[in-house]
This record gives sequence, C-alpha cells and structure tokens, in this order.
Amino acid sequence: MALNSKITPALCRAARGLLNMNQVDLAAAALVSKNVIVAFEKGRTNPTRNTLAAIQRVLEEAGVEFTNGDAPGLRLRKKKR
Repeated sequence: MALNSKITPALCRAARGLLNMNQVDLAAAALVSKNVIVAFEKGRTNPTRNTLAAIQRVLEEAGVEFTNGDAPGLRLRKKKR
C-alpha cells in the first residue's frame, strides 16, 4: 500500500466514523497507542510516515477507500458480489 493520498486528521476521524470504529480499536489494529491516534486526530502531532501508513492500512482493510482528486476524500469501498 502506498500513501497515494495523504491521510489527514479529519480524514482519519471521518473514516473511523464510516466504519463505526473507535480510537482504541484503531490504535490496537495499527499497533500504536491510543494517545497517538488522539493527538493525530486533534492535529497536535504529526506521526511518522510508518505510523500514518499503518493507520491508513487498517482503515483500508476495514473497507475505506481514500480518494485523491481535486480534494482528498474517502468513501466506503463497494462490496464485491
């Protein structure tokens, strides 16, 4: 997985909302502390590239697709029939 679109604090919060995922679950799946997720989503810290990749990977594996057009965004991936 390449970071084709930059995950932002707002996109992280929105992705969790779409997935009904809390910060604790995201942190556990990304192998980071809850404090890392909280600080990132509040815009207080800029996690390392590896941490951002781990967060994005978890969200994508759960069904979020990050888009990159004129403005970054996200959507739930269509389920295969």
